[in-house]
Order: sequence, then structure tokens, then C-alpha cells
Amino acid sequence: MTSTLILAIIVVLLGLAFNFSNGFNDSANIIAIPVGTRAVSPIKALILAGIFEFIGTYFFGQAVAKTIGRGIVEPSIFVGNKYAVIILFATLLTSTLWNVICTILGMPISASHALIGGLIGSAIAIAGIEVVKWNNVLKIFLTLLLAPVLGLVFAYILTKIVYFIARSAPRKINKLFKTLEVLASCFYAISHGSNDGQKAIGIITFSLIVLGLYSPTQDSFAPKWVIIACAICITLGIMFGGWAVIKTIGMNIYKIKHVNGFIAQLSASLVIYFASSIGLPLSTTHVITTSVMGTGAAERIKCVRWSVGRNVLFTWLLTIPTTALVAFFVYRLIFFILKILVW
Repeated sequence: MTSTLILAIIVVLLGLAFNFSNGFNDSANIIAIPVGTRAVSPIKALILAGIFEFIGTYFFGQAVAKTIGRGIVEPSIFVGNKYAVIILFATLLTSTLWNVICTILGMPISASHALIGGLIGSAIAIAGIEVVKWNNVLKIFLTLLLAPVLGLVFAYILTKIVYFIARSAPRKINKLFKTLEVLASCFYAISHGSNDGQKAIGIITFSLIVLGLYSPTQDSFAPKWVIIACAICITLGIMFGGWAVIKTIGMNIYKIKHVNGFIAQLSASLVIYFASSIGLPLSTTHVITTSVMGTGAAERIKCVRWSVGRNVLFTWLLTIPTTALVAFFVYRLIFFILKILVW
């Protein structure tokens, strides 16, 4: 077995581990709301989330994977550079570790922020600041900022409309939305897979291009086996759950009713799916969080626990610079060790 193939296997395993941790943290948000409102049991919610997450990751395009794989840093410029593979180690180690730590702490962080920050930091470490496609990074950053705001606004407006229409029979309407809420959670799982499920696909494909093992075709940016493997791993992450994060989203921000759960998930799904269709990665966690806050604020603003939102915002703002800095030094450390021991 050649050294290139060994490196490829290691990077692929790290990428799949990242997708598993992504599922463990981010995708738990899919079941938080329907479970929190008792619209469906945790086991049924996990099964539904797993099925529809796989569908979203596998069948709903590769636009986000392409953005991650070559929209931030062009992988072809590193082909033949024996140090370039360290970029992937540093990126995936940093982002996976950040995901796991924040999950343990019960903070719904963004896997997108962690992955993008890690990729930027490690790429700068090997080739300098000019290697990063800053125009694309700016578009992504603006999307990361704007998407949660849109989720909040859409949920707020939609809640006001629904409550105005159903003002004469609010309890009957809430019962009606119990079924719709479960359907909305399935739609959210699909939209989540179309965005978050694509990120590891992009980074693994990036590594295969750098190692000279794969060239994208007109029909597909990523190899089919990578798409399937990533879809399976994020689904397994969901099945193992992320109960601390589930509690944060489902209950700590706002005690949700069925109608609010439906509106929050529908609003978040629309924002996420639109971003996925144009290849923009975003924080699905933060979109669903602000959507929950938006529907809660529309009903009664004092019911929303804004302190939880502030904690989420703090982690949100901290993730990209922290992971970029850590990945920069992780790259330097791995480079230093390998230069002494191997190269």
C-alpha cells in the first residue's frame, strides 16, 4: 500500500468522523422540537430524522460540497505538494474536536463555522493569506450572518399570520399542527442533509484532488462512494443523538407548542434549502435556534429565554476565529513533527 493511499484513508476516516460528530451535534436539532412538544416519541423521531437526512445528503445536489471543496481554497494548486495533506488533518482534527467539545457542553455550535475556520487557518499556514478566495469567504460569512436573522423574521411573521387566522380557535389549531410538525421535521432533515451533509463530502473530495487520486467530472463533483459514506455517517450521528443539544434547542429557549414547532422548522427549512440550492453553506443549528426564538417572540416575547440565545451567539462569533487559529498552529505542529521524523 503506497503512502499516498494510506494518507487518503486517514483523511477519509477523519472526514467521516467529522460528519458523524456533525450528526451528533447539529442533526440532533431535527428531533429536538417534535420530541420537546411530544408530537412524536424520541425513537420514532430518530428513525425519521435518519431516513430523511440520508435522502437530503444523497439526492439533493452537491452545490455546497463544491463550495467547501474548491470555493474557499482551490485544491489543484496543492497537487504534488507533499505537505498539503496536512491541511486536511489540521482542518478535520480542529473542526471535529470543536464539535465534540461544544456538544459535551450542550452548546449548539456551527459545524460550518468550524470547518470553514479550520480550512482557512490551515491553508494560510502552508501558503499564506493570498491562497484563500476571500470574495467567496465574504459571501459565505454574510450568509452565515444573514440566515439566522431570516429564520427569526420568517418565523415571527408566519406565527403572527397563523395566530391571526386561528384567533377564534387556537387550541384546535394547535392539535392540527401536531401532524404538520412531524412533516416539517422531515422536511427540515432533508434541507439539513442538503447543506450540512455536504460539507464532509466537499472536504474529502478536496483531499482526493490534492493527493491526485480523483478529478471531478461534469456530472459529479464528488465520487459516489464518498457521498454514500458521508450520508451514512451523518445518519449514524443522528441515531446516537445529542441529548444535551436537544434539550437546549427544544426546551431551554422557549417552551414550544405544536404550531410553534411547525413554524420554526418550516421557516428554518426554507432558509436552509434556498442556501443549499445556490451552494452556500450556513449554520443550520443557528437558523433553527433563531427560528424557535422568532416564533416564541411572536406569541409572547417574555417567554423567550434570550440568555440562551446570547450564549449561542457568543459561540457562533467565537467559532471561526478560534478554529482558524487552532488549525493554523495544528498545521505548524504536524509539519514540524513530520519534518523531524519523516521528511
